[in-house]
Amino acid sequence: MAMGALARYLKWFTSEVDRSLAGFLSNVLLPAFFFHRIMTDTKLSADLTAWTPTLFGAGLTIFGFLFAYAIAVSIGRWFGLETNSRARTFGLCSGIANYGYIPFPLAEAFYPGCVVTLLVHNVGVDVALWSVGLFIISGQGLKKSWKRIVFSPPLLSVAIALAIRQLGWNVWVPRPILSMTDQLGRCSIPIGLVLSGAIVYDCLTQVDLKNAWKPLILAIGVRLIALPVLFLLIAKHWVSDVDLQEVLLLQASMPAATFPIVMTRLFNQDIEVACTVVVGTSLIGLVTIPFWMVTAAAYLGF
Repeated sequence: MAMGALARYLKWFTSEVDRSLAGFLSNVLLPAFFFHRIMTDTKLSADLTAWTPTLFGAGLTIFGFLFAYAIAVSIGRWFGLETNSRARTFGLCSGIANYGYIPFPLAEAFYPGCVVTLLVHNVGVDVALWSVGLFIISGQGLKKSWKRIVFSPPLLSVAIALAIRQLGWNVWVPRPILSMTDQLGRCSIPIGLVLSGAIVYDCLTQVDLKNAWKPLILAIGVRLIALPVLFLLIAKHWVSDVDLQEVLLLQASMPAATFPIVMTRLFNQDIEVACTVVVGTSLIGLVTIPFWMVTAAAYLGF
C-alpha cells in the first residue's frame, strides 16, 4: 500500500487508470486466485462437513454487511452518511473484517492449529463479499443487479471450483489452466494492495477532516465493538470446534478489510467514507487488536 501511495504521489500511477485496473483485478486476477486456491490446496477437503467454517465465514460476513448497512440507513444521517452512496459504502466497508493480510500472520504466531480452518473460512467470506457485498455497493437494487451478482467472475470462479472439487474432478483439470490461474492469481494481492494504497493517498490528501470523525465514530461502534461482541458470543455458545473458535477470535479482533476500497472505486461510490472506515479502524486497531485478542482468549478459556 505504501508503494501505491508513493507511485500516486510521484504521478507514476494516475487516477485515470484506477477503474480499469480495479475491473481487471475483479474480473480476471481474483477469479484466477480463487479458482487455483480451491483446485490445488490439499488442506481443502471434499468432505462436506469440513466446509463448516465456510458457512460461518459466509453467514457472519453477510450479517455484518446487512447490520452495518441497516445502521447506516437508520442513524447514519447523524454521522455524516447523508446520501445513499455514503450509506452503501459504509455498509460494505464496516461490514467485513480484515480476513487475510493481518489474521494469517497472527494465526501462525499464536494459533497455528487454526490456519487451515481460517483458509476454509475465508472461502465463505469471499462468497459473501462478491454476492451480498456486491449487491450493497452496486446501488442498483436486486432487480437490476442480480445478474451482475450471479454472473460476477469472482463468484462464478468460486462456485465452479467448489463444484469441481466436490465431484472429485480437480485431478482432471489441465495443467496449463492451473499454471495460468496460478500466475495470474499471484498478481492479485500485490496489485490490490498497490491500488488500495494509491486510492488511500488520494483520500488522505482530499478528505475533510472536520467531518471525517463522524462516520469513523460509527464505524468504531459497528466494526470494533458490536460485531466483535457478536462473533465472540457465537464462538462461545454455538461453536464447539476449538480451531473455528480461534478463527472467530481472530476475526472479532480485526479492523475493516482493505479490498472494499477498490470495490468502492469500481462502482463509483463514496471513496472518502471508504478510506475513513478502512484507514481509521486500521489505525485504531493497533490498540483494539491486542485488546480483543486478550479479552477473547480469556472469555473463551484459551
